[in-house]
Amino acid sequence: MSKRAMLINYKYCTGCHSCEVSCRKEKGLSLDEWGIKVNEVGPAKFSDGKWEWDYIPAPSRLCDLCEERIEEGKIPLCELHCLAAVIKVVPAEEATKLISENTEGKIAIYIP
Repeated sequence: MSKRAMLINYKYCTGCHSCEVSCRKEKGLSLDEWGIKVNEVGPAKFSDGKWEWDYIPAPSRLCDLCEERIEEGKIPLCELHCLAAVIKVVPAEEATKLISENTEGKIAIYIP
């Protein structure tokens, strides 16, 4: 299997935790383990008077980007269940192109 990357445009993440729940169920993880976890940053007011409040999905070392599901022709469960469609798993060679095409957003990339 070719190397894959997870792109997360967290500008639009609503903090619903669907990615966490679906991953935990798929991997059979206990409540104190996680393959992906949504972290809340903010609210914070900056010196220019603007506020920022983000939810940032962060994969852990337990995340293998649902390698078995991809081999079966399925998409990873975090991507499937993301209500805001901010998670996308792509071949690593496409990641840079997709990031450069994004004109707005806050993008994080994860490569296990």
